[in-house]
Amino acid sequence: MKRMKKFWSIILVGCLAMGLLVGCGSSSSGGSSGSAKILYVLTDTEDTFRATLSDGIMAAAESAGVQVDMVETGNDVAKQLELVEGAKASGYNAIIMLLADSDTALQMQVASNDLPIAYVNARPDDSVLKENKYVFVGSDEEQAGEFQAEYVWNKLGKPSSMNIVILEGQEGHSGTIGRTSAVKYFFKDQGVDANYVFVDFCNWTAEGAEEKLDVFFQTGQSFDAVFCNNDTMALGACEALKNHGYDLTKIPVCGVDATADGCASVKAGEMQFTVLQDAAGQAAGAVQACITMANGGDITDVEGGSEDKMFVWIPFQGVDASNVSDFM
Repeated sequence: MKRMKKFWSIILVGCLAMGLLVGCGSSSSGGSSGSAKILYVLTDTEDTFRATLSDGIMAAAESAGVQVDMVETGNDVAKQLELVEGAKASGYNAIIMLLADSDTALQMQVASNDLPIAYVNARPDDSVLKENKYVFVGSDEEQAGEFQAEYVWNKLGKPSSMNIVILEGQEGHSGTIGRTSAVKYFFKDQGVDANYVFVDFCNWTAEGAEEKLDVFFQTGQSFDAVFCNNDTMALGACEALKNHGYDLTKIPVCGVDATADGCASVKAGEMQFTVLQDAAGQAAGAVQACITMANGGDITDVEGGSEDKMFVWIPFQGVDASNVSDFM
């Protein structure tokens, strides 16, 4: 299956470079072109959230009656630039972009030949955004980390000091930075003496979380909670803790995304808390933002559109044992 995805991505890149995507085997919503023809460029769908987001984008496009063609590039920035540069000649009038590197947003904008871009998942620096032209559709990452920290602090009886483990996603990713920094800011604001005994990148994977914690546990250091930047790492953390004899009812493990597996873990009493990152909401927001911008409209007309016309915000929601059934 992975080979097939890569095969079609190569074919699509070649077609875009020649401006001949129409008639070339593409991954499309199947709907009519309607009021927009959108190119969706992303890294991959290996991560659970990215896969859900991508499914949501295709579903939202079909519901809106517009065409979306999806191309996976891996972390190849050059391939993303090539696709964006050829998009206008291929008849596209808007782009949804999941950047391989958030720092390349300005390059993408220069290469886009004046097409509007809705960034998803990986948030570029605010300085490169432009009203009704280059916008970010997503959730406030700091809110997710704050929700996690508030839950754990209350769960543990509002302690004045804590030993904390943080498992981070991809280095430099906006979700990694925002979620981690919010946890730290929360405890600082509450006057908690927070000792971060272990903080490391696990690149969103369960395997990375297990491997890093297996090494950390050998140090014998005590810890009170494990904060993870996504559910997949939190699930790996739960497995590592169980394998080393830790009691998950006494050491809260928190994730982000409220994936199906994450919610099942909360329901089972293992992971204690996650934060819903509304993939369907973000997907619909991205498609609507592209339709709006392609037709010269105003982002404030899109649900969640900010007054500065550079963001479409989809709120996070906290999920624990008390409400997890609502999200399953």
